[in-house]
Amino acid sequence: MDETARDAPFRHMAVPAAPLGAPPLPYATDGFYDEMFDEGGEPRPGCIWLARRLAQLPAGSLEERQRAAERLLLHMGITFNVYGHDAGAEKIFPFDVVPRILPAAEWERTERGIQQRIHALNTFVDDVYHEQRILKAGVVPQELVLSASSFLPACIGIRPPKGVYCHVVGVDLVRDRDGRLYVLEDNLRCPSGVSYVLENRQVMKRVFPQVFEQSRVRPVDVYPSRLLEMLQHVAPAGRGHGACVVLTPGRYNSAYFEHSFLAQQMGVELVEGSDLVVHKGFVAMRTTQGLQRVDVIYRRIDDTFLDPTVFRSDSMLGVPGLLEVYRRGRVTLANAPGTGVADDKVIYAFVPDMIRYYLGEEPILPNVPTYVCSREKDLAYVLEHIEDLVVKAANESGGYGMLVGPQATRAEHAAFRDKVKANPRNYIAQPMLGLSRVPTLVDGRLEGRHVDLRPYALFGESVWVLPGGLTRVALRKGSCVVNSSQGGGSKDTWVLDGAGAPPSPYAVQSPMQSQGEGAC
Repeated sequence: MDETARDAPFRHMAVPAAPLGAPPLPYATDGFYDEMFDEGGEPRPGCIWLARRLAQLPAGSLEERQRAAERLLLHMGITFNVYGHDAGAEKIFPFDVVPRILPAAEWERTERGIQQRIHALNTFVDDVYHEQRILKAGVVPQELVLSASSFLPACIGIRPPKGVYCHVVGVDLVRDRDGRLYVLEDNLRCPSGVSYVLENRQVMKRVFPQVFEQSRVRPVDVYPSRLLEMLQHVAPAGRGHGACVVLTPGRYNSAYFEHSFLAQQMGVELVEGSDLVVHKGFVAMRTTQGLQRVDVIYRRIDDTFLDPTVFRSDSMLGVPGLLEVYRRGRVTLANAPGTGVADDKVIYAFVPDMIRYYLGEEPILPNVPTYVCSREKDLAYVLEHIEDLVVKAANESGGYGMLVGPQATRAEHAAFRDKVKANPRNYIAQPMLGLSRVPTLVDGRLEGRHVDLRPYALFGESVWVLPGGLTRVALRKGSCVVNSSQGGGSKDTWVLDGAGAPPSPYAVQSPMQSQGEGAC
């Protein structure tokens, strides 16, 4: 897979709708914002270097690299489980070889927006389980918070070590037709997917080594060490570099690969609930040499499964007595139990108000305009315009529990109207966004496919954001649902360190130099 310059026309990169090597056609953005090309088919400034390099590949070479990437993923065991899938539980995670690029200046603003948002959300969780100032001030309606299924009364009065609740956060971002990035939702309980960011990068380094090296892409491989550093920082007082473990529900969980991968990368034990026990007021891990104290649990199981003596009595995944040890400050749980109250999709609508209330600042990253169905006026609008809206249940994820109005049938509209009227508190609605697209290899040709972005942040001593994140791509034509359980895949996300087009003695000729005035 030699990347030496060829005479293949640059303009082939500007024709995602045409087979590779076919005569050039105008690049059809179809009215959507494209992350690589502008509406005239020209590469965006941060994408010029990659576009030129890809354009030099001979016909069929990109497909060859895609196959090589898939073989690497298979060899590396990059899989996820799909519950109820007829063809078997375990699947290779779909991956597209064309990366998504974010210029340095845009990323700097995005990073600041994420940090701002996490500080406000962390303060909100602390406030909700203590003074409830924001509720008393009427900034966030009290009844919405106290009625949230993710609000846990058992956590009232508990303050975790260092005052950090939201240790690991995934913030879902989307770009609309106007080119602006919006926050679609916050993930504060057990956000998954970061292992795919790390493995996608390893794959891209191997299938496009020279392109990657020349593009000045900010690294992501520091994430496991930063994660461990954060976990050790939030250990209970006096336990500086205490023992950390990753708590998994087990090998049949959809994200088990990630649990085992992160534990291995951090050099800590991967445990299940049966491996832990409360002993003499502390949490201990069963080992061949006896019980060993555990100070920090990076838990990848839902809140209500953590302790069967407090939450679900039928849970076989948690540790009896765990919450009492946590309440006494003798173990850190990351993320803290109860953080789910801040990623309820209804509470999401009030995050900009939280930022103003707690930080005295205007939000850097805007929310998607949202109708809260528990408001009488919003409810009336949603019921009347449901055909034009995306309606979401408050605590569903993975693309489930939602109605995409413009793509649904009349019968589905009617059924969802009944659901919303029966339980308005449980629903929000948003306008149908025209998600941005990235050129994607489909059946031997490049076509635009819709994407979102999930950056990952770690909150310990400060908020650190992994450069880039997981770009999820809707591989089905016309679909805007990017979740892997709904047929989506992923791309590597390149945050450029600088302009992304460094000077080089091997720099490619411009299209005008190599192809004359007709090049686009």
